[in-house]
Amino acid sequence: MRVADTDSGRTSMSEKAKPASGKKPPIADSPVAQERAPDEPSTDGVRGEASPGSGRSAKTGPKGGGKSPAHEGGESRVSVAAGVAGQRLGINKTYKLYLGGAFPRSESGRSYPVHAAKTGELLAFASWASRKDVRDAVVAARGAVSKWSGATAYNRGQVLYRVAEMIEGRSGQFAAQIFQAEGISQTAAQQAVADSIDRWVWYAGWTDKVAQVVGAANPVAGPYFNFSVPEPTGVVAVLAPATSSLLGLVSVVAPVIATGNSVVVVASEERPLPAITLSEVLATSDVPGGVVNLLTGRAAELGPWLAAHADVDGLDLAGAPDDIAVDLERAAADTVKRVLPPGTTGELARLRAWTELTTVWHPVGR
Repeated sequence: MRVADTDSGRTSMSEKAKPASGKKPPIADSPVAQERAPDEPSTDGVRGEASPGSGRSAKTGPKGGGKSPAHEGGESRVSVAAGVAGQRLGINKTYKLYLGGAFPRSESGRSYPVHAAKTGELLAFASWASRKDVRDAVVAARGAVSKWSGATAYNRGQVLYRVAEMIEGRSGQFAAQIFQAEGISQTAAQQAVADSIDRWVWYAGWTDKVAQVVGAANPVAGPYFNFSVPEPTGVVAVLAPATSSLLGLVSVVAPVIATGNSVVVVASEERPLPAITLSEVLATSDVPGGVVNLLTGRAAELGPWLAAHADVDGLDLAGAPDDIAVDLERAAADTVKRVLPPGTTGELARLRAWTELTTVWHPVGR
């Protein structure tokens, strides 16, 4: 090791490695100074190329200084494709159908815009169902009816009550959609959601009571027991009310599935978003796939195919257009369907409508 001799003017190796302290930075007019951003400190007066893994380019700003637009004010700003500073282009969702517990696209590939009732704002796009989608929905409903009707009445009631719990959990979303779809006040929209939940719970409580109310033990002249027992109708097609987007939908769907039937429902054409959200609730609840199948589109287009379908056992015309309601009843008569005409009221009447009474004779003492 060499020892420094300060008297003779020699220095050690460590002192030779130190840079000169009196070295001046480059002047302002030099090319190096022009290339440097004004807020970047000098490093020995010379800027090297950025390393490939450093993530920084050789230039951090334009010549002559100024902060980079991407870091102005210390916050990152996103470039706008539309070219308008401070705004972004929203993404409008295209909702799908709900068939057999899944969310397929319409076979036709069509969709239509959904607008707010008051402002006309574009809210989303809904799938425009076709005749093929109607057939697929009926097949899914027919495949699910045996399992659903074979479940105990108590179990069906528990499943429906679970749906009401999930609607309650998404009540804010339902209220916002009703407010936009129907053009009513926010208070009225919140009340509509509360009424829909209450009505769903009411029907859930009827699952194990309807047999006692509708059924009977009939007196007969002879040594026999005679019982009339309600059984599900089967697959029921429903045209949902066009004006009441959630409460009207619940009022026609809940009694159908409470009595053990499966349903194919056509949602309101102009106000489908609450119905679509309800289908998302059903998909994540305990309701088996295929028990409820939701189609969006024109009731005037889909109604005739449902009315004439031979594998549909019942037809609810609650939301049928006035000009085709009679024609739908005539089409349903060809396949001997049970038809509930428009204007039918009464919650218990809807429970009775989708049950068939089966009478059993049994000899006494056997």
